[in-house]
Amino acid sequence: MKQIKIGGLFEASEIALGSWRIAGLEADEAERLLATAVEAGINLFDNADIYGGGAAEEVFGAAVKALGIREKILVQTKCGIRSGYYDFSKEHILNSVDGSLKRLGMDHIDVLLLHRPDTLMEPEEVAEAFDVLHEAGKVRYFGVSNQNPRQMELLQSFIGHKLVTNQLQLSLTNSSMIDTGFNVNMEINPALDRDGGVLEYCRLKGITIQAWSPLQYGVFEGTFIDNEEMFASFNAKLQEFADLKGVEKTAIAFAWILRHPAKIQAIAGTTNPERLSELCKGADVDLNREEWYELYRAAGNKLP
Repeated sequence: MKQIKIGGLFEASEIALGSWRIAGLEADEAERLLATAVEAGINLFDNADIYGGGAAEEVFGAAVKALGIREKILVQTKCGIRSGYYDFSKEHILNSVDGSLKRLGMDHIDVLLLHRPDTLMEPEEVAEAFDVLHEAGKVRYFGVSNQNPRQMELLQSFIGHKLVTNQLQLSLTNSSMIDTGFNVNMEINPALDRDGGVLEYCRLKGITIQAWSPLQYGVFEGTFIDNEEMFASFNAKLQEFADLKGVEKTAIAFAWILRHPAKIQAIAGTTNPERLSELCKGADVDLNREEWYELYRAAGNKLP
């Protein structure tokens, strides 16, 4: 699998694996999933302290230890979401990382992301927390998730570490960051700027966008793959491309994201090793400009 430069600072696979759903897996199932990922070329794994109430990090950490792969992979986790509110205080960030390290059974995290924007954020506190974690060798790199350009700009003006990533929702059916760019200055819904031009901002600043839910529509509503009730014609087009390229439909959906010159990293969320192997083939699928736009239109998007 091809490697991309994350934040311009380190290399990682262009497809990553997320651990949101692994909390319920048995030990052997988790080990098989991670082994399949590594075999496919994945070397970055995304976690969060809230996934499964912390259980996802425990299951993931145990599998990494059993497989003996810690030195071969990059481990990312997120913090900042608490029950009913968000918390970017220095105390919470430090405590969250210590808790994640304990659950993961590791001495450091490669990348730490702030999970959801906290409007009560004191950027000075975040800067202090990042410095403490980096100097202690607990965290190597820092990033954010679900933030707009101004939020990142504010935070970056206080911290001494470059923000390397911004994890954002992106799929063929959830492509508002792309839609806006096609419909500039138009009085239609796709022209609404919902994120402050985050796609272009991240490209300008060398911040890697990590696409979460690349096979989902709506917000946690489900996958568009094989959803014949809502996306029959779209699935027909995906199947047409899948047959043409010799892969499954999931691989085409991932290939569409990876084709963008922003060099976006797509995060897979499956816990099925076979499906993971299939979608990873999307990294080897070449889509030309005409094909990319054809898929975009097939998903229900209109060009002005």
